[in-house]
Amino acid sequence: MKLSIVIVNYNVRYYLEQCLLSVERALAGVCGEVFVVDNNSSDDSLVYLKEKFPWVRYIENDRNVGFSCANNQAIRNSRGEYVLLLNPDTFVGERALRECIDFMDKNPQAGMCGVSMLKADGSFAPESRRGVPTPFVAFSKMMGLCSLFPKSRLFGRYYMQYLNRQSINPIEIVSGAFMFIRKSALDHVGLLDETFFMYGEDIDLSYRVLKAGYQNYFIPTQILHYKGESTKKNSLKYVNAFHKAMVIFFKKHFTQYSILYTTFITLTVMLKGVMTYLSQKVCAMSARKPKMEKQKFLIVSDGMNLDEMKNIAEKHQFTYDVFHSRLGDMPSTDVLYRDYDYIVFDTSRYPFSSILEFFRHDEPYRRRPLIATYIPSSKSILTFHGPLN
Repeated sequence: MKLSIVIVNYNVRYYLEQCLLSVERALAGVCGEVFVVDNNSSDDSLVYLKEKFPWVRYIENDRNVGFSCANNQAIRNSRGEYVLLLNPDTFVGERALRECIDFMDKNPQAGMCGVSMLKADGSFAPESRRGVPTPFVAFSKMMGLCSLFPKSRLFGRYYMQYLNRQSINPIEIVSGAFMFIRKSALDHVGLLDETFFMYGEDIDLSYRVLKAGYQNYFIPTQILHYKGESTKKNSLKYVNAFHKAMVIFFKKHFTQYSILYTTFITLTVMLKGVMTYLSQKVCAMSARKPKMEKQKFLIVSDGMNLDEMKNIAEKHQFTYDVFHSRLGDMPSTDVLYRDYDYIVFDTSRYPFSSILEFFRHDEPYRRRPLIATYIPSSKSILTFHGPLN
């Protein structure tokens, strides 16, 4: 067995459906297995998915045991030479898994690798690669120095944005959204630490792999990650969760300085919390009521599922244009600069890798349409804001 893929689910059945569709394609020609661990979802996820994906191995929990514990349940039953921990709110390109396997096969010193994660607008997600959050690195991140000086090797180490995004590079921390692990390294350092319930478990495991003498890498293979840390980093809830994870991390790995480090990070997080609270208040006072405009789609279809896609848009009172494709033709990239809110691709007609490549860009300050996909098996359009059916 070459690869074991573990996906933890909690009430995101439509995202997971698309994730499994992409994984099924990417596993073509690879000897692999897929586990879905359900943390007591209330949306009938397993009933819905078992019929569509009978080849998946399901583990059903009677409560939400957290990310670390759920992944460990599947890892203990895995048989692959490599283990991939994958978030359900992702999809992978058709070549992504093979590229990771090829890289790890050629680099036996590699304990783990991560990939280039794209946000819903096609921009690069900075959490794709990170540095070990030492007290100074964590302080720089929480106080905004990392954002002010992203290319600085001193202040920008948390997200390592000084590295070339198109090149393979050694990194320190691999994101838990796509964590490709050599199983022998995992056997050496142990499973995910179940003390971490939300955030931090990927940092802890990555650091343990480094300390064991392996190297972690970033490779420029693309995937989409709909949500993740970036959507929560300006909320008080995120600040609190990040604080708790950092305290656990420092107490575990810097025992001799744990009191000093914990106090340092606690003060940093308190300052960040005050700044976040004040910023939210100022924004609330100065905010104008947004115009209630209808969403606008560009539907890309060869006609097979066009009527269903149009029906969904009309049901939700969205306006739309249609690009009639032929033999998988892509529209001109000029459409990315028009006033569309979403460009919707039919996943039964277009490879996931082609969709990713079409949207990929390096213009973080330019408003661009978001990625949307039509899933024929559920007759739904999946967007960053949720499913439409």
